[in-house]
Amino acid sequence: MKQPEACNHGFGDGGKALQLCVSIVPIFNHLEPEEMEEVVKTTRPVSLRRGDFLYSAGDASDALSIIHRGKVKVYRLAENGKEQLIRILDAGDFTGELALFTETIHDAYAEAMEETEICSIQRPALQELLTKYPNISMKILTEFSRRLNEAENQMTSFTTEDVETRIALYLAEQVEASRSMEIQLKMTRKDLASYLGTTPETISRKLAKFEDEGWIVQMGQRTIRILDLDALLLL
Repeated sequence: MKQPEACNHGFGDGGKALQLCVSIVPIFNHLEPEEMEEVVKTTRPVSLRRGDFLYSAGDASDALSIIHRGKVKVYRLAENGKEQLIRILDAGDFTGELALFTETIHDAYAEAMEETEICSIQRPALQELLTKYPNISMKILTEFSRRLNEAENQMTSFTTEDVETRIALYLAEQVEASRSMEIQLKMTRKDLASYLGTTPETISRKLAKFEDEGWIVQMGQRTIRILDLDALLLL
């Protein structure tokens, strides 16, 4: 595994990029311009190359990290070394929020999937902001609730649904999230298999079956058009 490292190359457009980064995050986008500027002043840029780690299991969790550009995958490693994907972070997503409330260590890995720019706010600075703007705390708690619900649904799916049903439900969730019957998968087949607790070969085989049944059309590795959502939901 590549040694974790965060490379500070700096953002090409400086402070303007930091302001844009902060403004796209749901926990901050309700603030007034002068309040947003105060948040920006506490923020530092971090740049990662593909394969770099934002953090690793065992590292101190001491900052909120906001994705400005790029993608980061968050995963745990089983004792046998197998990855269990937790989530994919895109622009506007954040990680490290537990550090805001308590001193803790990470129990997962956050690895850049491509060149990624991140806005980082250290715990002391962010705790001051939370005191000054309590609505930020409420926004973070709302995200906590959403992620907990997502994790519980994932665990329930692993224990009660077969692989075919898990794949079908995942496709249905993407339709709901994108509000389109043509969906773009955010991850590779390998990462999707890790997320759903199966193998890339099984993912490919089941998608081919769905296509043979006339329920979907695969338009490349990442694009899928849903033709019969009801059939998928009945699995």
